[in-house]
Amino acid sequence: MKYLFILGRNTQLSVLELKSFFEARRIGFEILKQIDNGLLAEVSEKLETGLIQKLGGVISYGEVLASGSEEDIISALNDKVLYGGTSNKLNYVVLGFGGDTGFILDYLKGRFREEGLKATLKHAGGRIMTQEGKYLPKVSSNLIHERYFLFEDNFGRILEVCDYEPIEKRDMKKPVRRNELAISPRLAKIMINISGVKEDGILLDAFCGIGVILQEALLQKINVIGIDKDKIALEGAQQNLNWFGFSKKNYELINADSSVVKIHDVDALVSEPDLGEIQNKNVPLPKAKRILKEFEDLMISVLNNLKKYVKGKIVFTSPLISIGKKKIGCNFSRIASATDLRIVAGPISDFRDKSIIGRKIIVLKRSFKN
Repeated sequence: MKYLFILGRNTQLSVLELKSFFEARRIGFEILKQIDNGLLAEVSEKLETGLIQKLGGVISYGEVLASGSEEDIISALNDKVLYGGTSNKLNYVVLGFGGDTGFILDYLKGRFREEGLKATLKHAGGRIMTQEGKYLPKVSSNLIHERYFLFEDNFGRILEVCDYEPIEKRDMKKPVRRNELAISPRLAKIMINISGVKEDGILLDAFCGIGVILQEALLQKINVIGIDKDKIALEGAQQNLNWFGFSKKNYELINADSSVVKIHDVDALVSEPDLGEIQNKNVPLPKAKRILKEFEDLMISVLNNLKKYVKGKIVFTSPLISIGKKKIGCNFSRIASATDLRIVAGPISDFRDKSIIGRKIIVLKRSFKN
């Protein structure tokens, strides 16, 4: 079956998340083409309802209903239900990815008129700025009843749209927050999916802080172990997990140094270590190099201790520092060599426009010999 995935602001990261998500579940996933933040893919199984809540880097997704020439598409649509609502009022949008949408707009207008619907074509409400600096449409308004798309010669309907309100609400209302230090729930979900850990698996966060990655994993019914040497941060994580109502049988919090702690085996490691102090202006090159060297030394020490417990992937963020007109990051080859781990994906940059400190996301895995 063919599906369209409308990706979030970091399209490269979103693509890696999708590939990893389906690979972990042994579901066939073949990318057919990408246009802007629209990704057309062949998926071997019908997608489950509620999938959008498991993905962090996908705004919405839909199924292809008809493909081919204009005549082929119209002929196929004549036998399909395009609106399943009960009201005779319909607000709809058509998202275009390549090609001319004129013929499908004319067809829908005539089709809805024949069906006695008071149908109104709306424009996409809102825009998303990709990391590459392009503004692209996104559709999230509750005033839209149906969302259709034309991806070159493929027409379809959007099935699910991410509702960001509950995600933001749980992030803003939890008891303990660290505005400038904590990873976002969206990025946490992306990294969890990239790790390949599944429901009932065990995820380790070696720098858990107040528990954002832990909470997102637990919401996906993944068991977790959180480690942090900062006792106050760990107490904050405990308060947050209590607030969510998670059962203590599904998580363990350990106040310890991840470079020396001993734990039991886990399926994956997903973590955001300390990315360094907040910077308000470009960092001088010598200072940036020092920050990155210290980070590399820390990760080498931690990974050499923890790698023997991790059966699957190791996913973590690292500092991406602006030193003027360019940004510099860690030497991941050095980290991989010093830990006898191999790089399996990344590094992928993730940063906001005009930000001083961003992130690079890297994916490592144990070599066959260790």
